[in-house]
Amino acid sequence: MSLHFELHPDDPQLRLLKQAAQVLRDGGVAAVPTDSSYALACRLDDKAAVDNLRRIRGVDDKHHLTLLCRNLSELASYARVDNRQYRLLKLGTPGPYTFVLEASKEVPRRLSHPSRRTIGLRVPDHKALQALLEVYGEALLATTLIPRDETEPLNDPDEIRARYPKQLQAVVDAGACAAQPTTVVDLTGEVPVLLRLGRGDPAALGLQAT
Repeated sequence: MSLHFELHPDDPQLRLLKQAAQVLRDGGVAAVPTDSSYALACRLDDKAAVDNLRRIRGVDDKHHLTLLCRNLSELASYARVDNRQYRLLKLGTPGPYTFVLEASKEVPRRLSHPSRRTIGLRVPDHKALQALLEVYGEALLATTLIPRDETEPLNDPDEIRARYPKQLQAVVDAGACAAQPTTVVDLTGEVPVLLRLGRGDPAALGLQAT
């Protein structure tokens, strides 16, 4: 049975945050709340945990995983960011946007896209998740919690616990989240490309939805 950490959404309990962070350090996969929906998260540098995360989500190594970062400075340490990209990143962080960027050497090659050497990164605007990241002390690898063969993300921690009683090592419960994935923007080319329209308004980044 997965551990259940019920956090206050605005003032999360430090004791529970430390326990959840330890589960992640020990190689566990946890469901965590974000400003878009719940996500699966694990250690960046733990191959077994990453393989387990992909297995639960039902995706292969071609599926872009995302790094959840505490702030823009941490994000920039995992990606190659020029001045043009940085200005756009500032407009969307923190917030429900995922940015595809060229991965830096800090990202293990097996985690980046196998043909492009890119990685998704974001800074979530969610108090409980930000508090967990702060206690954990570094970025977490994550993917939207969409059940295998389904299209909609999960946002109810009780449903997550019921559907994944054994696969997850922890559910970090901060109440219901929005039930919409992030807006995804590819910044690797000459101009930004909107890959997926989600909760984040592309107009805030100076982009138009197509």
